[in-house]
Parts: sequence; C-alpha cells; structure tokens
Amino acid sequence: QVQLVESGGGLVQAGGSLRLSCAASGPTVRRYAMGWFRQAPGKEREFVAGVRWSDGLPDYADSVKGRFTISRDNTKNTVYLQMNSLKPEDTAVYYCAARLYYISLAAGAYNYWGQGTQVTVSS
Repeated sequence: QVQLVESGGGLVQAGGSLRLSCAASGPTVRRYAMGWFRQAPGKEREFVAGVRWSDGLPDYADSVKGRFTISRDNTKNTVYLQMNSLKPEDTAVYYCAARLYYISLAAGAYNYWGQGTQVTVSS
C-alpha cells in the first residue's frame, strides 16, 4: 500500500513557475515508479512526467519537455515537479501516481493516486 499526498499548486501568471511535491509513504515505496498526470475540465487525464525511484530515470510528455523537470529525494520519499515557463494550457488538476517498477504513460496502469492539486495559469 502506498499513500501519496500532493502539495504546491496555485495561481500563477503565464511565464511563471511552480513546484509541486508528492510525499509518498509505505513499506515498499522504493519499488515504485512515480508519475505526474494532469486533467483539465472536459479532458482526459494525461501523462506529464515520470521517474523511477531506483535510478531516477525520467520521462516527459512532449508538451512539457524543456519546461518541466521531475526529480526525487530518496531521503524524504518525495517526488517533485518543477514547472517553468508555464502556459495557460498547463491549467489543470495535477495528480501524483505510483505503479510498480516502470513508468507508464497510461493513467490506467497506476495503482495509487494522490488527491490532486490545482494549477491555474493566467494569461
């Protein structure tokens, strides 16, 4: 069982930055891959970025490459999503998710989810 708690969302102007955090807890959290997803109103939940606890290898959606950076702090069991050069189209609820071992781009492949945090980018 893995518990995930996100924080760090908010309102920011276009071009600004935010950092999201996802604190993970559970006896086997280091066996998991962590993903960040987002869901805008009326749209499907989409993959944003992922990282494996084991080696920190990241993966990104094309829409955020060069702007977002995912990282993890093994001492705190926390995954971060640094979001720079934010655009209005980045507005969504952002979710942290976990699945065993490997990153997947499919939301349905993840077993555990956080409660979500709202990110709003104004133009």
